[in-house]
Amino acid sequence: MKRSTRGCGCAIAVLVLLLGAGTFAFVKWGLPWWRTRPPKPTGELQVHVLDVGPIEGDSILIVSPTGTSVLIDAGDAGKGKIILDALKRYKVEKLDYFIATHPHPDHIGGADEVMNAIKVANVIDNGVDLSTPMPSPSPAKKGAKSAPTSILPKTNKVKSVNSFFDEYKDALHKTGAQYGKAEPGKKYDLGGGAILTVLAPTQPFFTRDMMKGGGNDTNANSIVLRLDYGDFSMLFMGDAEEQSEARLVGKDQTLKATVIKIGHHGSKYATSEGFLKRVQPEAAIISDGAWNRYGHPAQSVLDRLKAINAKVYRTDLQGEITITTHGKADSAKFYEIKSAKETSEDVWTGREGQKDDSSRSGFIAYGDFGPPPKQKPSTTKPPRH
Repeated sequence: MKRSTRGCGCAIAVLVLLLGAGTFAFVKWGLPWWRTRPPKPTGELQVHVLDVGPIEGDSILIVSPTGTSVLIDAGDAGKGKIILDALKRYKVEKLDYFIATHPHPDHIGGADEVMNAIKVANVIDNGVDLSTPMPSPSPAKKGAKSAPTSILPKTNKVKSVNSFFDEYKDALHKTGAQYGKAEPGKKYDLGGGAILTVLAPTQPFFTRDMMKGGGNDTNANSIVLRLDYGDFSMLFMGDAEEQSEARLVGKDQTLKATVIKIGHHGSKYATSEGFLKRVQPEAAIISDGAWNRYGHPAQSVLDRLKAINAKVYRTDLQGEITITTHGKADSAKFYEIKSAKETSEDVWTGREGQKDDSSRSGFIAYGDFGPPPKQKPSTTKPPRH
């Protein structure tokens, strides 16, 4: 008597269909997730927001669990020693990446000092070139012989408002570092599970005409970065303005972060309410100078941070700010923030501005190299009783 195989054949067909559907689903959804899944944290990640005051400036050092080092900006001219001392303190013998967020002297004025003193493997900026044009040679007189270049007298380059950028470019060429332009969406694997992603700037770049509501176009084109390490994340806003934030909010990308380095030193032209609602930071770091004359940090920004219950740290009052994390939210020490010094001043009290740092005011770049002018004593006579 023959055994029926019809039922067996149907079962095999169903099994093949299920396997095929499962394979298709894995290739379409599972494989991309597997390839892009965040790596597991493997140790301690450090972020040091350096104190490059008392003039305005930014410089931030990231050290991954595997020792990969990233320096974001280098403060103003003359601040190279502070940064180099910090690199030595954290046992950084070379920089894997130097990122210049935008060409303002309070962010890259000290870059040449750093790059001339320590090996730098990669340099990234936003591609904006402010190099001073070389003067055209005077036309030679008819019949005159040109002197050999070897005996021509050397001429000193005339200092210009963009000399800081010329010095940055000269140092970059001397280092032999690999140069790259920031590309939104590009990721840099720092090792040990730490990933640094470029979020901005995006094209078209902001122009002065687009900043009539306030803010500065050079600032608005800052490189914005996101650092992810396990459950920990941090945004580095450079000097991004409210217009930059609006572009970020308008894109389909993750902005929620554990910590944020506030944009533009806490300027009133940045850190908008809508942007903070998307980021929802637990802590905010403000890198600003005690001598700045632009009202940084603005009281309005501090009020918005207080409204979302973010903890605030300020380099002008607390010195260097260090964040350490092991990347695991369920651990006893998910992340820790320490300041170099305690302050008796209120971190929630903003500063009064003496200058306006927006394009509409004619502002070009920072240029304060000393303490603010002393307040003149009041000449008002006391009332008679």
